[in-house]
Amino acid sequence: MSEAARAGDAWDWKLTIDGEVDNPLSLSLADLKHDFATHTFALQVECGGNGRAAFDPPARGNQWSTGAVGCARWTGVRMADVLNAAGIRGSAVYTGYYGSDVHLSGDASKDVISRGAPVWKMMEPHTLLAWEMNGETLPYWHGFPVRIVAPGWPGSVSGKWVRRIWVRDQVHDGKKMTGKAYRTPAYPVAPREKIPDEDWRIIQSMPVKSLITYPQSGAPLGADNRVMEVRGHAWAGDDAVARVDVTHDFGASWQTAELDAPVNPYAWQNWRARIRFPSKGYYEVWARATDSQGRMQPFAVDWNAKGYLNNSMHRVALRVPS
Repeated sequence: MSEAARAGDAWDWKLTIDGEVDNPLSLSLADLKHDFATHTFALQVECGGNGRAAFDPPARGNQWSTGAVGCARWTGVRMADVLNAAGIRGSAVYTGYYGSDVHLSGDASKDVISRGAPVWKMMEPHTLLAWEMNGETLPYWHGFPVRIVAPGWPGSVSGKWVRRIWVRDQVHDGKKMTGKAYRTPAYPVAPREKIPDEDWRIIQSMPVKSLITYPQSGAPLGADNRVMEVRGHAWAGDDAVARVDVTHDFGASWQTAELDAPVNPYAWQNWRARIRFPSKGYYEVWARATDSQGRMQPFAVDWNAKGYLNNSMHRVALRVPS
């Protein structure tokens, strides 16, 4: 990353599109803004390891709890428009990105993350090359001057500081695309079970999930009050959320929440439910989302060594004082 880019100046930035294309491109930020239609979408991006801290036995990696997800408003151009301008060939099957970042160790000689996705995902109308986030210039730590936003897939597919898109006739084999990186077993496994390398599958669409954002766990209700509005967000990778249900009695009974439609595909959906508690005491409120394919959040998920795709139900504790 150049000093100019670190200072918020993109004058020397160029994006190269090459590989399985008939018209390789080298585009400046001004070219992107001038030559292609601009779009703004609210798009959810979630780390593949969100929820890793809940795996038992523990899985290696950042011990995310529930916060490694967001739904910002991204502004940029469709990746499909840029790839079409480059004359993408019928032989193209995958893309790989390269960014201007350096290895986490600071050693410039080490390869940095270089992941990608099937061409069909890059051609999806909501996959962007974005230069704004929530109406402001893309912050440096979010990938200034331009990043990929491939919503609904692991956040590692949404490469930051992007400077090259390599269109390939095979699955990309850059750093963190091979071995067990961003892959899960092809079948359920027991904790700590070893499986052959060929039985790991690349993560694509993230699973259906919901999050309770209010109230905070441990919050007491006011005296003589047994009613609480619980609310949150829900999302479902490439799909939509069809319903959200909540329980305050560990699943003995369920109440369907009010669920908003997404503002556009791939935006998370807001939901809310007014819960009446039957008596004073300790309660846990659990939220369970179901996607448009009928797939439902589980109480617990299959263990995997990398701690990916934990979409188990989120819960908060409440105490009703009287």
